[in-house]
Amino acid sequence: MKKNRIAAWGRLFALTCVLVAMAGCKSNEPTPDEAMQSFANAWQQQQYEAMYEWLTAESKQKIDATAFVTRHKSIYDGIGMNDFSIQWQPIEQDPNRKIKDKQSYQLHVNMNSAFGPISYDQNALLVKEDTNWRVQWNSTLIHPKLGDTDKVRVQDTKAERGEILDRQGFGLAVNEDKLELGLIPQKLPEAPDTSIQKLADLLKLDPTAIQNLLNASWVKPDYFVPVTIIPKGDQRFEALTAIPGVTYRTKKVRSYPLEEAAAHLVGYIGKLTAEDLAKYKDKGYGADDWIGKTGLELSLESRLRGKDGGRIYIVDADGKEKATLASREAVNGEDIKLTIDSALQSDLYRQLAKDSGSGAAIQPMTGEVLALVSAPSYNPNLFISGVTAEQWKTWTEDPNKPLLNRFARAYAPGSAFKPITAAIALQEHTLDPNAAKEIVGKTWKKDSSWGNYYVSRVSVSQSQVDLSKAMIYSDNIYFAQVALELGEQKFMQDAGKFGFGEQMPLPLAFDTSSLSNTPKMKNDIQLADSGYGQGEVVMNSLHVATAYTVFTNNGTMLKPTLLLSEAAKPEPWKSGLLSPDVVKTVTDKMVEVIENPAGTGHAAMIKGLRLAGKTGTAELKQKKDVSGQENGWFVAFNTDNPQLLLALMVEQVQERGGSHYLSEKVKSLFQTYIRTSR
Repeated sequence: MKKNRIAAWGRLFALTCVLVAMAGCKSNEPTPDEAMQSFANAWQQQQYEAMYEWLTAESKQKIDATAFVTRHKSIYDGIGMNDFSIQWQPIEQDPNRKIKDKQSYQLHVNMNSAFGPISYDQNALLVKEDTNWRVQWNSTLIHPKLGDTDKVRVQDTKAERGEILDRQGFGLAVNEDKLELGLIPQKLPEAPDTSIQKLADLLKLDPTAIQNLLNASWVKPDYFVPVTIIPKGDQRFEALTAIPGVTYRTKKVRSYPLEEAAAHLVGYIGKLTAEDLAKYKDKGYGADDWIGKTGLELSLESRLRGKDGGRIYIVDADGKEKATLASREAVNGEDIKLTIDSALQSDLYRQLAKDSGSGAAIQPMTGEVLALVSAPSYNPNLFISGVTAEQWKTWTEDPNKPLLNRFARAYAPGSAFKPITAAIALQEHTLDPNAAKEIVGKTWKKDSSWGNYYVSRVSVSQSQVDLSKAMIYSDNIYFAQVALELGEQKFMQDAGKFGFGEQMPLPLAFDTSSLSNTPKMKNDIQLADSGYGQGEVVMNSLHVATAYTVFTNNGTMLKPTLLLSEAAKPEPWKSGLLSPDVVKTVTDKMVEVIENPAGTGHAAMIKGLRLAGKTGTAELKQKKDVSGQENGWFVAFNTDNPQLLLALMVEQVQERGGSHYLSEKVKSLFQTYIRTSR
């Protein structure tokens, strides 16, 4: 009985073996290929702890788990490794070889790094320990030329940021050598507070902010800790460097030669914030990089930035270089020339510096932007050296808002819009320029449906008003009637062709100009007010200037250009808006605004220079018969061989003569520019 049971178990065992054999006779012990695959998977997925578990006992005696993980992580993170992949295949063994506990593999490793691709071939040896296969590891698996005591080094070569230049090549945003002041902790006296306080007093900084710099986690006793940047020749230099612990080094930094005059146009750069870094990390930016924050520095960032270079190399224990693994030359950013004329830019800012307003100057035959100013302004160089808390408080609490970019904002154009109203009405043949409208008194309303609302005019000297008189005296009632006769549909359609509702075709952000806040005007009152540039009509100063190019280009409105590379050939933005006859009629009337002694712009007249223009005062009131803010406008261009078209806007001109306040500014700008350009 017992023998039968043994026989039965034997037959069952034999049957089991047969079944196992039929299934491939696969045991639970991993094959060398499976071990190699597991090791490669862990490596490829950067699971360095898992990689370590596949090492031979001998390998583990040479390097512990912490050092193994740290070595891999520091090397791969340091070189900016990504897209890592491994391909492997077994190296065929001699079938007659007696050693069956070792298996070699050929590896092909690919990866991208901060400075280009790295790839290499290397052999790996797997050794059978007990029932498991393990990798015989050393540093050459990371790279064939890397020994166990060698190190991988990364050397950065920073690309130089491209410069922003004016049309003559004068720098608007340049790279300039300045002095970077800093502290070396170990050179500070035992009681460092005195040195820190002296430094803070001279630089007008908070001593706590300086102490925070010294307390940063990266700081070591012999490190240079940057505090601020000052220009060469700074009068405080000797006193600053006499403070124990203070030293300096020369550093190439961004500089803005026109300072306040071009701040809102050019903008400034600043160090990346944590938010910036999260947004731009995939584009190659690092924590210590600078980026455009406002203006052209921001909008042209991709062209100005350039591409950093550098190399990855191996050194031995003595610091001797052994091999270069990857390298890339730095590509400097692009230098960009603008159509801006620095002299005119500075002159225009000087004219507005004491005001709150904006100014745009363009070449009326090409659309080239010659100057673009917002006032008051700020010095962008302070963002490079470091804005103090006191300075920031001064800017942000200033009621005139120097950080606000006014040339990008849309304002009611007031009477500066009247030539557009006249032009489209003439084009539609709803206006006879020679026909006089009888206007009596200072106020007028269409009919009783307007209730208590009325349109008022400044001058009551004329009762028979044609287009010439309406322009000369800037008669609001006349242009309100012209708009009503034109009708809302034609007004919205024809005025809308002048770029309303569209983005300005420039690499800067502007408020969008608008004729109405809704697709259809609310009533005739809004239409009447719109005829003289009030109601809900808003435009930025550059758009106003651009709209006036129809009067210098036979009815075609030019596309404004700011990049000199795009200015070789003038481009129309809106073609054929007006006929030549309409252009001549309206232009002649604008000449009278300046040359007629009664004209609202007569104070800007220059003997020997024929100017055409229009003044405007936009009233910002909650209701009629109350005082409120008034913004003054003056738009002008020279008619014979046109070289300059100006559009100026100044806020708060009430009690300063209204738009007349701008006349002397316009006159001075034309006299200087035309004289120097001849």
